[in-house]
Amino acid sequence: MAGKAFFSVSMSLDGFIAPESPEELMGQQWMELQQWIFPLRFFRENLKLGEGGEEGRDNDIARETFERTGASVMGKRMFDAGEQAWPEDAPFHTPVFVVTHEKRDPWERSGGTTFHFVNDGIETALDLAREAAGDRDVRIAGGGATILEYVNAGLIDEFSIALSPVLFGSGIRLFDGVDASRVALEPVRSEPSSRVTHLTYAVHPR
Repeated sequence: MAGKAFFSVSMSLDGFIAPESPEELMGQQWMELQQWIFPLRFFRENLKLGEGGEEGRDNDIARETFERTGASVMGKRMFDAGEQAWPEDAPFHTPVFVVTHEKRDPWERSGGTTFHFVNDGIETALDLAREAAGDRDVRIAGGGATILEYVNAGLIDEFSIALSPVLFGSGIRLFDGVDASRVALEPVRSEPSSRVTHLTYAVHPR
């Protein structure tokens, strides 16, 4: 049985998931948006930052998201930004399929992460990721434009947002350009924590 295709992002209260410029990804606003995850035990374990870290529901959700993911799909913009920033032991530990026009041999990293470069569009990338994931789920890792392509193509089954109490004012909006006439949402879960509110929705054709 094929798993779900899902995405999971942190979002500001005014709807942004990233700054406009890749150079700002490690800037103050992005750090504030993601600050809920940095103290977590799972985050520290996954990036090999040492022992310790907070437990609790935020930590459980971060771990559950990782454990359900059998493969990931991402766009070229996200890959280009991460290629320079990810450590040798990249944090995915599963196959990653990069949607791109660039032809490139697979890039194998330590720890089980191999990047595969797909030139045949988002559906081919998803098919390859589903095959690699087996009975686990496929995470559409980002960035925003890639997530939107999958939503508008009707290929997303579920998504989760960690709604963070920050305002961006500008940047990349999660649903900017969504074809709302084709997308219906069903609330699945809402869980507040001390730092963010976790919202999960099932996606259906309208």
